[in-house]
Amino acid sequence: MTDDWYPPVSPLAAGLGCKCPRCGRGRLFKGFLAVAPACEACGLDLAKHDSGDGPAVFVILILGFVVVGLALWVELRYEPPFWVHAALWVPLIVIGALLMLRRFKATLIALQYKHRREDYDAG
Repeated sequence: MTDDWYPPVSPLAAGLGCKCPRCGRGRLFKGFLAVAPACEACGLDLAKHDSGDGPAVFVILILGFVVVGLALWVELRYEPPFWVHAALWVPLIVIGALLMLRRFKATLIALQYKHRREDYDAG
């Protein structure tokens, strides 16, 4: 079966939903960040993906920008003790990274599928 039988799927929609980049229905992950070997709906071989360190870099940069900005604002506005900063920002960084990493990885895999489809189709 070729890709011609599947309507185009938005990489952003597939990434945010953590769905297969070809059909948009099957689950992309078999664990928290482990990519499934193949799509359960269309059979696309997902083992050839390579998102590399890209998702982590995006998450680090975005969270760093947000958290440093908020920490500076809180420090200048309220001047809290150090333990308040630790209590605020450490959980925000950990929870934010866990929430963002999976979707960024799925989106980069979907973008790779869209722009480098020959890597998936080659045997």
